Amino acid sequence: MLAEDFIAAKSPAWERLTRLIDRAQNGLAELSADDLGELGRLYRQATSDLAVARRDFARHRVSEYLNGLVGRAHGVVYRGRSTRGRELLAFFTTTFPRTFRDTWRFTLVAFLMFFIPAVVAFVTSYLDTSSATLLFPGIQDVTTDIKNGREWWKEINADGRAASASFIMTNNIGVAFRAFAGGILFGLFTFYVLAFNGAFLGSVAGIAQAFGFAPNLWGFIAAHGVIELSVIFFAGGAGLQLGWALIHPGLLTRRTALVVATRRAALLLIGCVPLLVIAGTIEAFVSPSSLPLAVKLAVSLLSGVLLYSYLLFSGRTPTTGSA
Repeated sequence: MLAEDFIAAKSPAWERLTRLIDRAQNGLAELSADDLGELGRLYRQATSDLAVARRDFARHRVSEYLNGLVGRAHGVVYRGRSTRGRELLAFFTTTFPRTFRDTWRFTLVAFLMFFIPAVVAFVTSYLDTSSATLLFPGIQDVTTDIKNGREWWKEINADGRAASASFIMTNNIGVAFRAFAGGILFGLFTFYVLAFNGAFLGSVAGIAQAFGFAPNLWGFIAAHGVIELSVIFFAGGAGLQLGWALIHPGLLTRRTALVVATRRAALLLIGCVPLLVIAGTIEAFVSPSSLPLAVKLAVSLLSGVLLYSYLLFSGRTPTTGSA
């Protein structure tokens, strides 16, 4: 049997199961007795379909789609046997890092979309500090501050560090969400968000380098930069998954491919929220402080090592050797 025939024959049952799952999100009490019986039958059938797909169409997107569908159905059917605390722990110890590893290519592309404009803008602004105003008219105020040696970031705590931390977290979450949501426009707006932020940071860094202000600037960015920028890349990669599903749905319909990509990308976005809280806290309490640059660099290095060790190694299935 071809994958297309398998999908055509089974998709009505999968779509019915999806509708039942959506109705039961607030509990099985939302379903009638007949619906509960149908839910159990369709769940067992989907589990069997997943086994067939893994055996016969392992490299096809239908396997990934069914894996997600069965996972959602399992969560609804067996919700009473698991606490929310355990589900949350399983998400952050297993689901989130595994999703990051499964989609690292999209994160890499998002990084390049940010990094390349940043490098170009850095070189251009370093050679001609006035060139940045062509892209960012408001950057002239930043240039003036840099010329005068004014460390404007020290004023972010004027209203209290807790208030500034809240503002920073909200702003960072907004940037991450725009990078993610932009994927629905075939990834074009995601590219814009990444390139814009990369070019702006590169321009500021180039101007700071030209006026001998770079140590001050990097002294502020270093502590929180690794986590904050990483989250932007993760969110951008999540958005690019949506765009890719629309551009290249494979043998699935665009709607189905988008649903699969959205569910997977949403896992990344949810996992990014506590990381943004951490980055915002560091940016409010450590980055603008008078701590020595060496301490801030140590915070940057430690946060980067901890973050990527967690993402690369957490949730891996132990391998057993044979005697």
